[in-house]
Amino acid sequence: MKLTFEQSAAGRQGVKLPASDVPVKVVLAAKYVRANAAPLPEMSELDVVRHFTRLSQRNFSVDANFYPLGSCTMKYNPKFTEKLAGLSGFADLHPLLPQLRGGEKYAQGALEVIYECERWLCEITGMKAYTMQPLAGAHGELTGIMLMAAYHKAKGNTNKKFIIVPDSAHGTNPASAAVAGYSIISVPSDKRGVMDLAKLKAVLTPEVAGLMMTCPDTHGVFNPQIDEISRLIHSVDGIMYYDGANLNAILGRARPGDLGFDVVHLNLHKTFATPHGGGGPGSGPVGVTEKLEPFLPISRVVKRADGVLALDYNHADSIGYIASFYGAFGIILRAYAYMLILGREGLKQTADHAVLNANYLLHKLKGHYQVAFDRVCMHECLFSASKQLERGVHAIDIAKFLIDRNIHPPTVYFPLTVKEAIMVEPTETESRETLDEFAAAMIEAAELAQKDPEVFHFLPRTMPISRPDETKAAREVKVNFFA
Repeated sequence: MKLTFEQSAAGRQGVKLPASDVPVKVVLAAKYVRANAAPLPEMSELDVVRHFTRLSQRNFSVDANFYPLGSCTMKYNPKFTEKLAGLSGFADLHPLLPQLRGGEKYAQGALEVIYECERWLCEITGMKAYTMQPLAGAHGELTGIMLMAAYHKAKGNTNKKFIIVPDSAHGTNPASAAVAGYSIISVPSDKRGVMDLAKLKAVLTPEVAGLMMTCPDTHGVFNPQIDEISRLIHSVDGIMYYDGANLNAILGRARPGDLGFDVVHLNLHKTFATPHGGGGPGSGPVGVTEKLEPFLPISRVVKRADGVLALDYNHADSIGYIASFYGAFGIILRAYAYMLILGREGLKQTADHAVLNANYLLHKLKGHYQVAFDRVCMHECLFSASKQLERGVHAIDIAKFLIDRNIHPPTVYFPLTVKEAIMVEPTETESRETLDEFAAAMIEAAELAQKDPEVFHFLPRTMPISRPDETKAAREVKVNFFA
């Protein structure tokens, strides 16, 4: 397909604007004026419409295709939440209104959404209080680590220097801890895919400020020793941090607070059916137990004795503002509606179906791909393409094969602890028929790898670009057509 610049024809016109009847005089300094006019394409309206319509048809989205991207919960998002988020009473509300004198009474609906959503998240995760401000999961992580640091500072724990993370951790975990000024200790996994308890004990000292982990972890398995891990970390006055990326697996079935975690960040844009992917929008609320509550960011939405909701800034030990205003309100609203319509039992079924779907795929594919950890998995199943590698076929080659089958590739080469990793998260929203189609494509790829491995080096064949150099594309980004 030609770019708009390549379709340009001199003198061709799309929309002709009427002459302005308002006198305009703008004087720009010479250094800001282009020597030559920008070479914009000259096209008809029809050509422009067709060009952008064709572009839209090339988009890959959850609304159109299966998206089994492991550890990212790329599930279908119900459209009723979009409709609610677009209601004028919410969408047109100015964020400064609650801060004006008397303005809170005109924003009670929006404040109630934030207040009630916080209460529900507390119940779901076993936390005492939440801040709804963080704008993404990684932003929530940094907030959580700052709360951890504030706790230790208030207690006079000046010796706290280290954060422990499993070797299977999300990359943002050590990054967030490092940004907050901590050094990182990585603990390897054992043969079951969970943090090695003996090696954790070997690095545990009074200098440990806390531990960050997902549960279930990035290997897709639940750690049966989580209570002992919590006891060990608390024995040195460390803080247990829960990365909520995998809450989808235990939603309504287990609460991080009951497992011993002190601080939790959630991805509302993953677990609670709000738009995910393409860089946003996101929302990463952070919940804490009672001992960390004094340090939560301001402002906080509180209910006064007369039942009126108001903003509370009176927290002397707060770490301050984490984001402007009240967080990604539109995302919070979508998550609120999602929880409201599902209710307690519906949220439990969400986790049940997510786990069922992952185990269904695990058992359908385990005879064709090496299973990283041969045990019951949670919301995602983890394979290795090591069998296929014997024939010269890599995990990335299988990913390219799936593109030709109109399936978005799963996560490959993550976690780094598994050679030729292929991580699949089917989510709870996919049907058995879709899972069967995916399994059939994966089996076809495995069989083809044995019969004709060379063909994988030329896949995909149905895309405009067949074998892009992903590393070079990321390192040498070109956003200018004329570059």
